[in-house]
Amino acid sequence: MEIGFMQGRLCDRVDGKIQAFPWLNWEKEFPLAQRLGIPLMEWTLDQERLYENPLMTAPGRQRIRELSSRYGVRILSLTGDCFMQAPFFKASGAVREGLLRDLHAVVDACVDLGLRYLLIPLVDNGSLTSADEESALLEGLLPLHGVLTAAKLKIVFESDFEPERLAHFIARFPEDAFGLNYDIGNSAALGYSASAEIASYGQRIDNVHVKDRVLGGTTVPLGTGNANFPEVFRALHAVGYAGDFILQTARADADHAGALDRYRAMTLAWWRDNES
Repeated sequence: MEIGFMQGRLCDRVDGKIQAFPWLNWEKEFPLAQRLGIPLMEWTLDQERLYENPLMTAPGRQRIRELSSRYGVRILSLTGDCFMQAPFFKASGAVREGLLRDLHAVVDACVDLGLRYLLIPLVDNGSLTSADEESALLEGLLPLHGVLTAAKLKIVFESDFEPERLAHFIARFPEDAFGLNYDIGNSAALGYSASAEIASYGQRIDNVHVKDRVLGGTTVPLGTGNANFPEVFRALHAVGYAGDFILQTARADADHAGALDRYRAMTLAWWRDNES
């Protein structure tokens, strides 16, 4: 188990957004993470300027490899906000075909860089709202099974479904290539019971986002919202979770490194409190 951070959390916000690819500062986060002793970064990918993102170009991926090697900060996962901003499973015709080409290009880039997880957010604009959208999602993703298994890359979903529905949903996908990302804050905002969720589909959880949110509301500093972190970590221990934790935490006004360091210490303490 390692504790990493979501790309952009060690620099100023982009256009006031809580999360977006940090065009001006992405290279600077590698030495900053090294100084904090954080060995893991989750990449972010937006639909805007998709093919300009360093991950999507051969020279960019080479630069990522160089920085990762120099500073000892690995990239094992990617949050594809692009799939939430422009969901192929809600489109049709030429637009859908274009978005599916984007999907394949992103998968190819992840394979080339040796990533382990590609996260597709099924929340907000990407939330599944009909059986037709769910079918379109399966039709777009299941043909990737061979590519994913050969590369040991998994697509993991972040979903707003209630526990039983999410367990039924993920059962439709082969577990060697598809899994779940559990977002602690999002579940708290939806009022779900962490114990019930993780008992329902815990064996399919491959990645965890650590954040806190108020019920029905926004992201807040860890420990100040509705997330029951002791319950979450007890439940994860109970199902034998052995993956990583990514700090997708509330943004600091100025001391980004200090905030991330505090949040990492809190996460580690919650996890260790439940070790046998």
